[in-house]
Amino acid sequence: MNQVLGQGVGATLRLALAGIFLWAWFDKVFGWGFATTADKSWLMGNSPTLGFLKFGTSGPLANIYQALAGNPVIDWLFMMGLLLVGLGLLTGIMMNLTCWGGSLLMLLIYLAAWPPSNNPIIDDHIIYILALLGLNITGAGEWWGLGGWWSQTAWVRKYRWLK
Repeated sequence: MNQVLGQGVGATLRLALAGIFLWAWFDKVFGWGFATTADKSWLMGNSPTLGFLKFGTSGPLANIYQALAGNPVIDWLFMMGLLLVGLGLLTGIMMNLTCWGGSLLMLLIYLAAWPPSNNPIIDDHIIYILALLGLNITGAGEWWGLGGWWSQTAWVRKYRWLK
């Protein structure tokens, strides 16, 4: 019973995190009016990273991040990161790359405004990193997802890092 409950919690956490990453991607692409208005959307030719990198960064690394503001390569890397991490979490496929990539993305965002304003060490980005790594360690892609099927494919059996 506890194992089934744990798997359900892990799968729910995986799907909830997928929703966070995918929602951020859709809102920035289409400007659904939550974090991004329609006139500031990526489809309207705006940079999805400009506002945060230019005005939301602080701390000792702020100058580095501010220099990246509005760079189309950074925009594409950020947006593809959000999309691919979200899709990986949604499907449970390629959880190694998904969770490590998502952790890297969260660490980079964390460092952009380091130290956090509400706590000298921990903020939501660190919690996301811990959750992503926990999902990867526990094999949560196999619960309510395609990870079980994916791990049995010839490519994944040959190249275990694709799991």
